Amino acid sequence: MIQARLKLNYSGFALDVDLQLPGRGVTALFGHSGSGKTTCLRCIAGLERADRGFIQVNDEVWQDSERQIFVAPHKRALGYVFQEASLFSHLSVQANLEFGLKRIPKPQRRVDMAHATALLGIGHLLDRHPQHLSGGERQRVGIARALLTSPKLLLMDEPLAALDSQRKNEILPYLQRLHDELDIPVLYVSHSQDEVARLADHIVLLSQGTALASGPVGQTLARLDLPLALGDDAGVVIEGKVSDYDTHYQLLTLQLPETHLHIRVAHTPLEPGQALRCKVQARDVSLSLHNVEHSSILNRLPVTVISEMSADNAAHVLVRLDAAGTALLARITRYSRDQLQVHPGQQLWAQIKAVAVLA
Repeated sequence: MIQARLKLNYSGFALDVDLQLPGRGVTALFGHSGSGKTTCLRCIAGLERADRGFIQVNDEVWQDSERQIFVAPHKRALGYVFQEASLFSHLSVQANLEFGLKRIPKPQRRVDMAHATALLGIGHLLDRHPQHLSGGERQRVGIARALLTSPKLLLMDEPLAALDSQRKNEILPYLQRLHDELDIPVLYVSHSQDEVARLADHIVLLSQGTALASGPVGQTLARLDLPLALGDDAGVVIEGKVSDYDTHYQLLTLQLPETHLHIRVAHTPLEPGQALRCKVQARDVSLSLHNVEHSSILNRLPVTVISEMSADNAAHVLVRLDAAGTALLARITRYSRDQLQVHPGQQLWAQIKAVAVLA
């Protein structure tokens, strides 16, 4: 368990949060620029000192202003990954990694060189210097260096923000491997909902220095009472298990949790039983009164209307749906809403293109 009660005042900005976060997995601090994400992270790292604060990571107290406890940043068992990797340009990749490793006495090392280089796929880069690496490669080396400090908490401050889309897509699978293979809790700052949907288990939505919501990513992204639902990239996270793969059409069948329902996804081969997380954008969900069988849209799910709200576009509405326990959002026009006479409790069919599911 990670506890962070922080009050900090700047000219024109105040941070006031009281967070209880899971002690494992990835927690995303999400919000627009100026919402307090990085300030919160820097307070947890000890790089900023909250005027009034209490920070505890599992059984270690890093700050307690009432008892005048403040552990210096270099004595906190954490790794910090910034937007820029900030590698030592005069050192090789291996020497950069060894700089992180040497900070930790051998008996306390939880991650070794071989494990870190394998996780980040950088074994072939060890003899190179940072100026001969791509942006994505530099960031992977920076993450490996942070891991080699054997942290009890890994802080990542928009690690993909400085990368173009190609480099982001290059590094995201490695971040997923960290999530799947390491038992180190991660606090991940981002303003990209797609990154959060792909990586996070838990999300904290920050706005103007306060936490509007904190909870499991699947439930929180589906809430219509939060600004998350209003953006063009609004959607939900679905986690299921692979039940089949069609090699001819390269379509994967994903069984939804605790139901017989499934969706088909254009994807590379995966073994049956393997877990997979998908994001379904609200704008990619259409609604119908009937199950239209002869259609290019492969995914048709029976759903119940839960609620509705106005969208950020006056011509649109957002509809929250339930598909046998799995939440969905649909962004449709007000015209379509009226034509279908959409109302809570109504039984409809949700239609999702297989090529639109982000997995």
